Amino acid sequence: MVSTVGEKTVVLGACPHDCPDTCAMLITVENGQATSVSGNPDHPFTRGTLCGKVSDYLDRVYSPDRVLYPMRRVGPKGSGQFERISWDAALDEITSRFQEIIAEYGAEAILPCSYLGHEGLLNGLTVGDAFFNRLGASISERTFCISGTSTAWLMTYGATHGTDPDTFSHSKYIILWGCNVLSTNVHLWPFIKEARQNGAKLVVIDPVRTKTATQADWHIPIRPGTDGAFALGLMHVIINENLIDADYVENYTVGFAELKERVSEFPPERVAEITGIPAGDIVTLAREYATTQPSVIRLGVALEKQAGGGQGIRAICCLPALVGAWRHLGGGMLQAPMWPFPIRWEVVHRPEFIKAGTRVVNQWQIGQTLTGEMNPPIKALFVYNCNPVTQAAEQDKIVAGLSREDLFTVVSEQFMTDTADYADILLPATTQVENLDLMFSWGHTYVTLNMPAIAPLGEAIPNIELFRRLATRMGFEEECFKLSDEQMAMEVLDWSAPALDGIDMDLLKTKGFAKLKIDLVPHAAGNFPTPSGKCEFLSSMAVDSNYVLPAFRQGCEEFQPGMPVDPLPTYTPQRESPISNPTLKERYPLSLLSAKPHQFINSCFANLPKHRKLQREPRVIVHPSDAAARGIVEGQLVKVFNDRGAFQVPAHVSDITRPGVVVAPLGYWRKLSHAANTVNAATSSAFADLGRVAAVGDSLVEVVSVN
Repeated sequence: MVSTVGEKTVVLGACPHDCPDTCAMLITVENGQATSVSGNPDHPFTRGTLCGKVSDYLDRVYSPDRVLYPMRRVGPKGSGQFERISWDAALDEITSRFQEIIAEYGAEAILPCSYLGHEGLLNGLTVGDAFFNRLGASISERTFCISGTSTAWLMTYGATHGTDPDTFSHSKYIILWGCNVLSTNVHLWPFIKEARQNGAKLVVIDPVRTKTATQADWHIPIRPGTDGAFALGLMHVIINENLIDADYVENYTVGFAELKERVSEFPPERVAEITGIPAGDIVTLAREYATTQPSVIRLGVALEKQAGGGQGIRAICCLPALVGAWRHLGGGMLQAPMWPFPIRWEVVHRPEFIKAGTRVVNQWQIGQTLTGEMNPPIKALFVYNCNPVTQAAEQDKIVAGLSREDLFTVVSEQFMTDTADYADILLPATTQVENLDLMFSWGHTYVTLNMPAIAPLGEAIPNIELFRRLATRMGFEEECFKLSDEQMAMEVLDWSAPALDGIDMDLLKTKGFAKLKIDLVPHAAGNFPTPSGKCEFLSSMAVDSNYVLPAFRQGCEEFQPGMPVDPLPTYTPQRESPISNPTLKERYPLSLLSAKPHQFINSCFANLPKHRKLQREPRVIVHPSDAAARGIVEGQLVKVFNDRGAFQVPAHVSDITRPGVVVAPLGYWRKLSHAANTVNAATSSAFADLGRVAAVGDSLVEVVSVN
């Protein structure tokens, strides 16, 4: 709590959403009601500002459309027709149905489904893991994003935070690779701006001329899915022209000779053919990057979402060590600096509850899971912190699966989402101003405390309380199900870890946040947390392509065997592209990208009037040459389709995208869209090469006008 004046109180908070910025917030409360939300000006990274998505957060809290009471479906599945019931009635029905399903099919017929609709350690991604592991349910593997990027990062550098974003202002050459900072990481921008004022050059590598790309000194419009080849081509130039930091390479890296041989296969002329970037530009970028220090690369999550995305990121990761960028303050690479947060995942997951051989089901393929043949079949689905109808692949299959009369679906939500429409039991969840939570970040190195500012509206409860109640109803006696919110907050972090030296709960309650104790130039002399202690061009950890981060599965360590992994970075073409799949190109000649919208966070906020007005209706961006070839004009309603499905949107004809590439923003709600479908109707459910991450950007489509 910051201050109290009369009846006005200012409470310390933190944004809960799936964003690298994890903003520190201040919530003003008057007479028990939150009256304003603002950024905490004392926070060194977010600096008192909130993005346009969250600046009107109270519109979400007090929306008349909030789900505030438990409800039971009374109409057909998908109709959104419900009646209010009591919490006792809701919990009784859930537990009795679960018990019936377990008795007939076994507990693996129950599947939890969650993601990062909330990012807190208490109420977020993993809040239900202990309950479902104790229940014996199928293990839910959650690899929508970052697992491929993180696997590549760990294979190269180990669990290091890399370049601290606070130091970007010291950089002289900044590459934003597949990262639209102004829409998805806006609080990094002031550090970039300061660096540019001091003479730094900003390069953006992205197939689309995004908001960020328009502000860059140089935008490189790369062909989708070819980033690995581009990075290998840059290294070819750097090595051949002897622009490497020979001392750094010799003393602090492993596998240079092998890397040199690999990149010899990627001269600029060949890379130009693959990427669509002129050979001269490849040479120029390589020279500038290598000779302008400190240089830093900000990796975007979108890079992993291709058939060869993981190895492409491996190739990019090799660049800073090759040129010695790690020697300098503000040099190196920023991936997701979450690694130094001393999170005790075992406290959340309780892996000791998992029975050997328990089935693992990946959520990206939930459409196949709900409509395909499984033994035992999925008979119950429990959804929280996610909206799979709009966020997972093969949307039509998901809807078909949720429409099954024999599927018992429970959804914990704040709003009547596309997924909630198919619930049998709908439960009311609190917003961030109504609950306690501890926040880590995947975009900066501050731990942040969120204090409850107001009492929960209606009968909404935090997710952590929901699973306590369910555990009690199921008769689970383990101590972990009896911990209060405050007790769990004390358990979930290792407060004795060096990163939390001098930081305790009292400090967080007073200040709201604290910076981890980390080295701002962590690899000036190597010291990488890899088996060799060095940057591994030739990875010693390339043993299993199916490695998945602990936070993204429910504590299960029994990985399914994956394909052998090349220990050297390589380039793998997309499965679906006009070049790599000419047969499919005959029917579907355009590459489809699903971009993050400026006003939504995935599907969060996509139902709120102000955000919908600012984001405008869903559109597909089509290059003028592709539009002309199809007789499509600005604003015309078009159908985007392939064998998996279709969606209808107006066309926006613009050269901000490459010829042959169409772009449709992700996150729009199905029931608020044309023809009740969104971009994920056409998205493939295939995985990329590392971490079983979703290969979202690997889809071909055709676009035709709708008469």
